[in-house]
Amino acid sequence: MSYAIIRNAKYKKENLAGLYKHNERKNTNYSNKDINKNNSLKNYSIKQCNTTYSNAIKVLQKENNLQGRIIKTTNVACELIITSDKEFFEKIGEEETKRYFQTAYNFVANYKGLGEKYILSAKVHLDESTPHMHLVFVPVIHKIDKKSGKQIDKIACSEYWKGKDSYRQLQDNFHKYIVEHGFELERGNTKENTHIPIETLKQITNYENIKYELTQEQIQPINTKNKALIIQQYKELVKYSNKLKIQLAKSYTAIERVEELQRRNTHLKYENEELKKENHKLKNYIEKTFQVVKNLFSFPLDRFKRIVDNFVQYFEK
Repeated sequence: MSYAIIRNAKYKKENLAGLYKHNERKNTNYSNKDINKNNSLKNYSIKQCNTTYSNAIKVLQKENNLQGRIIKTTNVACELIITSDKEFFEKIGEEETKRYFQTAYNFVANYKGLGEKYILSAKVHLDESTPHMHLVFVPVIHKIDKKSGKQIDKIACSEYWKGKDSYRQLQDNFHKYIVEHGFELERGNTKENTHIPIETLKQITNYENIKYELTQEQIQPINTKNKALIIQQYKELVKYSNKLKIQLAKSYTAIERVEELQRRNTHLKYENEELKKENHKLKNYIEKTFQVVKNLFSFPLDRFKRIVDNFVQYFEK
């Protein structure tokens, strides 16, 4: 049996550029070896974002008078990765796969009364080993203003995911919704198994796609004694296979988590390069400013120079 899988990740404003580039396939090179660039044209959008995520959020703030102070540590967006296993998608075919992701999109748009307008992007990737959807939205809550009595919308990630069971509730409700719409899937496991290497897991999850073909000449006559032994071994193999499949389903969350960390690492590298460029510009500006001050003033320049040097050294770190 296949599983309905939905996983959430939170993003601060500074990490949105890298996320946008990954989802929209704007990067030149990818560390993920599963990406087949020849199939990237098959990717499609259920909701297209025609600008960067940061710009899209600014537009939403202005058009909807969104409340909520955004600072450096604020989680301004969430990304849901929605998928199942490869066998499931191969079984249901292309049209039902599209319906699966559209159904998932409709679920998120209505979950906790979010509203479709606060979904920034919903991109289905078909250029990796297993079809999946990256759905990015702004965690907006709706509340009544005590003074005016009117409803206000507020960016509040911590309130949207309020409670230690918030993710479990998401998975419970998603599974129920998917089943109600005709997809025969099990509820994903709530616990993550993180000790199995990601490459090993990816190889094992494709075990059901390996088929053994025997020609009639390769099948040897079986006597009664050997037949009983083979039947027993076959039963044990089936039992082991079922256990393995359950374990793989439990471990799938580990794959998603590691891939999420890999994406975040890529984002951080990109942001680090941008910060280095900004620091270099700032250093040049400070040096020019010092020369101007040096020409204007004749008192305690040595002391002033030491202060500026310390300031420059701070930004060079």
